Amino acid sequence: MDRAQKAAAVAELNRNFAEVGVVVVTRNLGMTVAQSTTLRNRMRDAGATYKVSKNKLAKIALDGTDYLSLGDMLTGPVGLATSIDPVAAAKVVVDFAKTNDKFEIVGGAMGATPLDVAGVQALATLPSLDELRAKIVGLLVAPATKLATITQAPAAQIARVLSAYAEKDKEAA
Repeated sequence: MDRAQKAAAVAELNRNFAEVGVVVVTRNLGMTVAQSTTLRNRMRDAGATYKVSKNKLAKIALDGTDYLSLGDMLTGPVGLATSIDPVAAAKVVVDFAKTNDKFEIVGGAMGATPLDVAGVQALATLPSLDELRAKIVGLLVAPATKLATITQAPAAQIARVLSAYAEKDKEAA
């Protein structure tokens, strides 16, 4: 990797750190290519990214961002899981770490707030942004549904009473 490539990699990482809501640092202890591909596919499906970069370049890219606290975690073979949704990357990383013993969570940060392993796991238990949006929409729609049901009920009862009288008149005639 020559100087221009390194500068481009640092610029890309810095831009990525400026855009994301969370960065999770992981340690890869001999993962196979198939396992790495599986992890990347799961990340992509969740709207997150997973990147392995040189620690020195990542530390340089941290300058000028809220993620300066990650500098101490960048030792050894590490990967960076990032996402705009603060929960997406954490969920995928925690789920993948449960099924793969060669993959461990080192820590992370959510903006300027550093996270330890327990913090990343706690973040993974929260509902994602899409789940929260669905709950809000459900809460907004529920009163309208109840109102429509309540307003239709008296009309339905009146219709049943009139129908019963009509049938009674037919039988009497």
